[in-house]
Amino acid sequence: MKVGLYTPYLDTLGGGERYILTIASHLSEQGHQVDVFWDETGLKKRLTERLGIKLDKVNFVENIFSSNKNLSQKWQKTREYDVIFFLSDGSVPFLFGKRNFLLFLVPFTKVNGRSLLNRAKLKRFHQVVTISKFNKKFIDQEYGVKSQVIYPPAMVEVFKPGEKENVIISVGRFVKPIKHQKGLIRPLHSKKQEILIEVFKKMCDQGLKNWRLILAGGAVKEDKNYVERLKKLAKSYPIELKTNIEFADLKKYYGKAKIYWHATGFGEDEQKHPERMEHFGITTVEAMSAGCVPIVINKGGQPEIVTDKVDGFLWKTKTDLVKATLQLIKSPKLWQKLSSQAIKDSRQFSEKVFNQKINEIIKK
Repeated sequence: MKVGLYTPYLDTLGGGERYILTIASHLSEQGHQVDVFWDETGLKKRLTERLGIKLDKVNFVENIFSSNKNLSQKWQKTREYDVIFFLSDGSVPFLFGKRNFLLFLVPFTKVNGRSLLNRAKLKRFHQVVTISKFNKKFIDQEYGVKSQVIYPPAMVEVFKPGEKENVIISVGRFVKPIKHQKGLIRPLHSKKQEILIEVFKKMCDQGLKNWRLILAGGAVKEDKNYVERLKKLAKSYPIELKTNIEFADLKKYYGKAKIYWHATGFGEDEQKHPERMEHFGITTVEAMSAGCVPIVINKGGQPEIVTDKVDGFLWKTKTDLVKATLQLIKSPKLWQKLSSQAIKDSRQFSEKVFNQKINEIIKK
């Protein structure tokens, strides 16, 4: 079988890229010809190192979806494929593979999804796929489709508990603030690291001792000033920023940490701006698989991962976050109970489960 895959964001090395490249890796290991539409300039090596995904049997081919390609060229090329997976940026493309799958990782709204042209394009798709029930609600409404939820794959077999230390960790991209005519607001899908720094500093000021906060994640050149701002906020406190760390180091930090914090969506309206929420929460699952107890915001896709007081905590206010954290710090027995359950529950989001779901939709 000849399989083609495309994401317009491949060089951002984020969760969406992990999603689509896991599909690529899995199908290539099954013996299929797998082509990623991207003009290769050394990116394949970086993707392998940063994401830890095996891509040696995956081909990077000419990007047929670049802006300089016309519809006739796309028709000629895409009709050669038995299956095409296309990760949407909100738009719906014309695809001519035998079976086409449209992937939505973001809950797009107000993009004229039900236009006549989009409805015509959508008829060429075998299935629309999204990554959470939270996303599905918005995608189905916007585009007039019945999408299928396939949760993202987490490398739960790779992340393991290590020798635990008094460490709280949060993992996510460092993204600079942007200006808005109504003042300073965070860009879409901000990880809210400044909120976590604020809360941790307050806990330290109120007597918390011998604990560290580690903030890890990717940061591009444009975000340098934001990272420096966070460093200033964290100065003189046991807070460490780890930018652009390698996969091996990420595993080490997960293994050390006892608690995982997540704040994406804090202070945002979930119904008006669903795109500002965590659409699923792959790092939450990774942390759980390493025995970290998650304390995550009760918004977006996070409640589909964490069951409150069973394998972690869900919080709404900064006071809730502090209260749940102190409960775990003061009760090693409670921490151990929730940590063990978190490891077990992370398995439902394994690569094995994900790959089975991909096989199922291809065979339908």
